Parts: sequence; structure tokens; C-alpha cells
Amino acid sequence: QLQLVESGGGSVESGGSLRLSCVASGNSLEWYSVGWFRQAPGKEREGISCTSDEFTNYRPGFEGRFTVSRAKGQNTVYLSINNVEPEDTGRYYCAARMGSGDICYLSSMDHWGGGTLVTVSS
Repeated sequence: QLQLVESGGGSVESGGSLRLSCVASGNSLEWYSVGWFRQAPGKEREGISCTSDEFTNYRPGFEGRFTVSRAKGQNTVYLSINNVEPEDTGRYYCAARMGSGDICYLSSMDHWGGGTLVTVSS
């Protein structure tokens, strides 16, 4: 089965940038849609983006500072965050589901990584 592992989190100053990685193993991402999600302290988990080889969609408010990269034929999906804000603090997850639907509904994702923590300081 598919396994996902996130990395790249850490402490970053407000206004800085970082890039998170989601590495897949056990199967090819060619057959999956991959979503990025985050959960701030005390908040519910929210979606950031949904991507496949054919498309990348962002939730309103995320496009611009957040950029998803998914190289064709590769097993890694990246999330770059520019000009980070304290409100970006939280645990970031990648998740996958079979198929290429253009929206990654939180409840529809079948495979989840353990997340990587991002802490924005000022």
C-alpha cells in the first residue's frame, strides 16, 4: 500500500520561506490525487491544495504564498510557503486518494502522513 512521509518543517521567522516534502512509497503517485492540509493549535484541520499530474487547485486564500510542485513521474510532492506568518504555525500533512478528482475532500483521503510541524516566530 501507499505510504506518505512529510518532512521539511521546523522553526522559521515571520516573513521567511520554507519547503515541505511529501515522499511516497509502496506505489506510484501517478494513480493518486494528493492534498496538503494543515492544523493550527486549537483549530480543525483544513485543506490547502489538491494536485495530480493534470491539475493543481488551491483553496481561497492559499494561492499566492503557497505553491505545490509535483514533478511528473516522481514520487515526491512539495509545498513551498513564502512570506510565512505566525498564523501559518501548525502541523502540515499530505494525504492521497486513488483517482484524479480535482478536490481533495478531507474525509475522502485514504492515506495520510504523520505530518511535519511548522513554527513561525517573530
